[in-house]
Amino acid sequence: MWWRSGGKAKRRAGVRRAALAVALAILAGCGARTVAPTPGHPQSGVASWYGPGFHGQPTSSGAIYDQHALTAAHQKLPLGTRVRVTNLENGKSVEVLVNDRGPFAKGRIIDLSYAAAREIGMVGPGTARVRVDVAARPANGASHVAYCVQVGAFGEESKARALRARLADDWDDVYISPVDREAARIYRVRVGPYAERAWAETSAAGLAALGLPAVVTEEPQR
Repeated sequence: MWWRSGGKAKRRAGVRRAALAVALAILAGCGARTVAPTPGHPQSGVASWYGPGFHGQPTSSGAIYDQHALTAAHQKLPLGTRVRVTNLENGKSVEVLVNDRGPFAKGRIIDLSYAAAREIGMVGPGTARVRVDVAARPANGASHVAYCVQVGAFGEESKARALRARLADDWDDVYISPVDREAARIYRVRVGPYAERAWAETSAAGLAALGLPAVVTEEPQR
């Protein structure tokens, strides 16, 4: 899979200006991109944990956050991935289910539940240097996620094709992504995919300016 990083010559001027603003913001304060671990290729960095303030709230997967369950939030791994997190300061490890997105603090690679943090002895310190190893991929076999902008979903393929044709002159990366739901096929019209969420948000701003219901969403990649 190859990635598109923003608008080409045909994209609208307003989108180009937004892309430049996003790029400058990334250079100014976002630092290096987060690279997700893959089987056999762990990720190392700083872990944090989250607990009481989020207990009982919905996670990105739709599940309700339970601080007493062994779960975690990661920015890149597909939801449903199981990972083993090892505290490099004491050698303790724990296996957790990735069911949420985060952390969003600069320099941190994973947010553990209270229970998981307790297992590896980092509740008191709050953070620790860890290694993250992929233990099992989700049922759909995805190894990482990309981001796209959804601008429509139709039960009739002809309507999806009409919207795609309408956008194709200005958005050369618009495509139709069918999905089967409850014995019915839905035809989703999307733009992308993008390796970084910021790039997808830039495109979403341009599409929303056209009056389209642009929503940034994830797209699992194998």
